[in-house]
Amino acid sequence: MRPIGRRGFVTGAAGAALGAGAGTGAEAAAAAGAGAETAVGAAGTAAAPRSQDARARQRRLRRPAFRGVWIATVLNRDWPSRAGLTAEAQRAELLAHLDTAVERRLNAVLLQVRPTADALWPSPYEPWAECLTGTQGRDPGWDPLGTAVTEAHARGLELHAWFNPYRVATHTDPGRLVADHPARLHPEWVVPYGGRLYYNPGLPEVRRFVQHAMLDALRRYDIDAVHWDDYFYPYPVAGEAFADDEAYARYGGDFPDKASWRRHNTDLLVSETAALIKEIKPRAAFGVSPFGVWRNVAKDPEGSDTRAGAGSYDDLYADTRKWIREGWIDYVLPQLYWHIGLPAADYAKLLPWWDAVVTGTGVDLYIGEALYKAGDPAQPAAWQDPKELSRHLELAATYAAVGGHCYFAAKEVAADPIGAMTGVVADHYPTRVRPAR
Repeated sequence: MRPIGRRGFVTGAAGAALGAGAGTGAEAAAAAGAGAETAVGAAGTAAAPRSQDARARQRRLRRPAFRGVWIATVLNRDWPSRAGLTAEAQRAELLAHLDTAVERRLNAVLLQVRPTADALWPSPYEPWAECLTGTQGRDPGWDPLGTAVTEAHARGLELHAWFNPYRVATHTDPGRLVADHPARLHPEWVVPYGGRLYYNPGLPEVRRFVQHAMLDALRRYDIDAVHWDDYFYPYPVAGEAFADDEAYARYGGDFPDKASWRRHNTDLLVSETAALIKEIKPRAAFGVSPFGVWRNVAKDPEGSDTRAGAGSYDDLYADTRKWIREGWIDYVLPQLYWHIGLPAADYAKLLPWWDAVVTGTGVDLYIGEALYKAGDPAQPAAWQDPKELSRHLELAATYAAVGGHCYFAAKEVAADPIGAMTGVVADHYPTRVRPAR
């Protein structure tokens, strides 16, 4: 066994295979957050911030604040605005998003570069992304990721490459994938579920493949961080079972139940990837943006005082708190996509929970903010107030571990329909600050 982080591990065989074989060659997350907001819960009141150690607070204030924006490419959510634009038009739109980030005094962009097991760079593992040309596998005539890295750095922005490890398609028809897609070449790797296709996280060969595919970008480009969102095992769909019984029968014998085995699979993905990142590019960060609720207190006394309809530990088989404690990740960016005072998942109660989890671990804490909800008539009254987000930052400033915020997503950062982002900038970002790394 080979140590990583503080207490993590990678099995020798897997570690050797990955090291030798890598070669050289909150989009729907927001919808998930929105779903949890509608969960039925008991009324709660905003928790008062805990008292802060003065020296810890000073350390936080001396650190450059993280000010990020997600740029989602899946289904052309943020960029490109539609599939099939010319290379020149795609490039112009991308640069406009980077320029908007600068205008909003942000310092990091989290660009989704592997939306559905395809790539925004010339990958030897996976086809060109469908969101570029409208046809998966078709060369767009330029290098979007390479351009994004160069142009972001030229503007004083960090570029975090955002990958989705296991999502293969937003439909269930393998025939719609390009003929040489790995999911078609290895149909035994794929599980249809909830109207989508996923790689099976319980297969070691799948885990190795997705690591190779993602980290090819790290080898090729000067990206500042590898970034994942909240998708590991998929969100539960009522009346459907994720069909991994065969993999569990083959590999799950040492575990008391399937849930424990699934969490172990996700732990391996995280710990092994962490080790590989440090081998390939030690200065690159590894960050995860999990669903904002680890566990509800009703399921675990160490969970948050929430009644959310889902939790990362029980529903996505992602023990995000463990990853922090083990030092496998460099930053955690929980999606706290709820307003202050929401009974089921109160922003003001989740904030101190996450602050306490990271304190003393050395893992940076940034907060994911639901800018996309501001002014949306389908959202509760709190989100019709343009000052709701600004109040989030005001509250977060009272917690020593909070080192910044990230906004979902780029389209709303630019359009800002009710001025929520403008208010955040005016109230909290008087000047630009250099990136944290």
